[in-house]
This record gives sequence, C-alpha cells and structure tokens, in this order.
Amino acid sequence: MIAASRIEDLGAAYRGALADFLREANETALAVAYELGRKALEQGLGVVDWATIHGDALVALDRPSWDAERLDRANAFFRESLSPFEMTQRGYAENNRWLERLNQELISEIAKKERLAAQLREANGELEAFSYSVAHDLRAPLRHISAFGKILGESSAGLDEAGRHALDRVQRAVQRMNELIDGLLVLSRVTTSQPSLEPIDLATIARPIVERLRELEPDRTVDVSIADRIPAAGDRRLLSVVLENLLGNAWKFTGKTKDARIEVGVDSTRTPPVYYVRDNGAGFDMAQAARLFGVFQRLHTEQAFPGTGIGLATVQRVVRRHGGKIWAQAAPGAGAAFFFTLAADPHGAATPG
Repeated sequence: MIAASRIEDLGAAYRGALADFLREANETALAVAYELGRKALEQGLGVVDWATIHGDALVALDRPSWDAERLDRANAFFRESLSPFEMTQRGYAENNRWLERLNQELISEIAKKERLAAQLREANGELEAFSYSVAHDLRAPLRHISAFGKILGESSAGLDEAGRHALDRVQRAVQRMNELIDGLLVLSRVTTSQPSLEPIDLATIARPIVERLRELEPDRTVDVSIADRIPAAGDRRLLSVVLENLLGNAWKFTGKTKDARIEVGVDSTRTPPVYYVRDNGAGFDMAQAARLFGVFQRLHTEQAFPGTGIGLATVQRVVRRHGGKIWAQAAPGAGAAFFFTLAADPHGAATPG
C-alpha cells in the first residue's frame, strides 16, 4: 500500500512542474515530467493512478483561461510523464514474447527427446530380442557340435594323434564360443538395464569374489588387500559385475608373478571418490591403452592369458551408466591399476592420474 503522503508529494510536484511547462515549454521541464513518471512507477503507481494525479493537477489550474496551445502543452507533458510506464510495458511485452518463444522451443525439445526416448526403448527391445536369439538359437548348434564331438571321441578309439588333437581343438573352440556368447549377453544386459542407486560397501562385494577365485585355484598364493570399508552409491548387481571383471583380471594377470599382490580400495580425498583395483602382474604398454575398453580387444595373446576381450568393455559401460569414468595406469611387467568413479566430476576436470 502506497502512503497517501507520498502520493500527495508526487501530486504537488507534478502540479508545479506542469504549471512551469505551461508557462514556458522547454526540454528541462519535459525531463522533469519523465523523472516524475519514473518515480511514480518505482513507488508502485499504475497508469490509472497517474492519470488521476494529472486530472487533479488540471483541476487545480486555471482551466477557463486555457487555449488550444496550453491544452496541447498539458497533453505533451502528460505523455512524457507516461514514457516510463510505456517503456516498462514494452519491456513486459517483449519479455512475454521471449518467454513464449522459449516455451515453444522447450516444447519442441521435449517432443524431440520423447521421440528419441521412444526410439531408444524400441532399440533396447530389439537388443533384448537379439539377446534371446543369441542365448537360444546360437547355443543350439554349439551343443550339437559338442555332443557329436564327444560321441566321436568316445567311439573312435582308432583316431591317430592328429585326429585327437583336431577333435580337442573343436571342443575348445565350442567352449570359447559359449564364453563369448555369455560375455555378449552380460554386455547386452548392462547396456539396457537402468542402474538403481543405493548406499553400498564395495568391500563386502569384493571379498566373496576373491574367495571364489581362491577356491578355483587353491594352489595359488596371492596377497589380496581389501580396505575395511569402501562406501559407494550405485547398483549392487552391476557393480558386482565391475569388481568380478577387475578382480578376475588382476587374479589372471598375476598368475605368472612371484609374490603376487592385489589391492582394492578408494581414494576418498577426491571428488568424486576414486575407486581402484591394482596388481603387480603382467601389466601392459600404455601406448595400447586406447584399446582396453573395446569389445573383443585384447592386449595379451590367448596363449599367454585366456579371455574373451569383453570384460573391460562391460566394466566401462557399467561405470558410464553410473555417470562416472574409468581409466588405467600400467607398465609391461610392472602391474596394472584400474581407477573408476561412480559420479560425474563436479568441476569437469580431466581424467586424474
């Protein structure tokens, strides 16, 4: 609510300025009119309020002695005092037009994203259908090859050494193809599944994985160090896939290392926290690091270290779906360390070393 005294002060100032302008029309008096209009606008008066003040000022003046020229001057003075109101209204109008354009652009962008989301859902559905096809249709001939190979091996005692070697290679190829199919199915599920975020302790996931690795190779002695607690926020199932692959690789690539060591931990001083799995195994040349996360990309031969070349590609996809990133540091014969985050860097910093 505007105080009546302030309106009266503005009205008195307006009457005096209008009287001066009627006596002598000049730019200084018009400047005063504009300034009075600006003050009225600042104090919250509307156009109707200001017109009332103008009318009161006219009544207070000696109107019977007015001629057409004085009336024109009064109208010119009033129009000038309305300029701040007019400019503000134009600003409002322009802002409204700008907001309307922005809303239209947003509506168009939302519609575009909805179309893309629908296309993505369709693509994911097709990928899932392909996965089922891989799981069922491609495995059937592999089972037949394996079964007939086994029959051939059992019924053909007369096979020479070359024949038995060839048959053995067939069975190993079938087994590897099954492993590749398993890897592709895991990769497919990771790509299409939406991670659920919950507080978890990666240490409680890592320990059972190491125990399973020890059970598979009870004769190996590996010094595994896992931090007491590794707090994180993410999808437990998907992050289990990450640790299974990273720990499985560390276990595999320390297979020929004396005094093998594996370490799992977190650097909580970073934002976001940086999780890591490092070993003192075979390592690799960092010049080849760009190939690490590609499907079917391998930096070691199958004879030296078996594998499918899908595991790290799966790990990268899980990390990315959590909004994070993964990178590695290594040297041939000096081990490897894999680092990953589970959230975007708030500062947009480059991959830390």
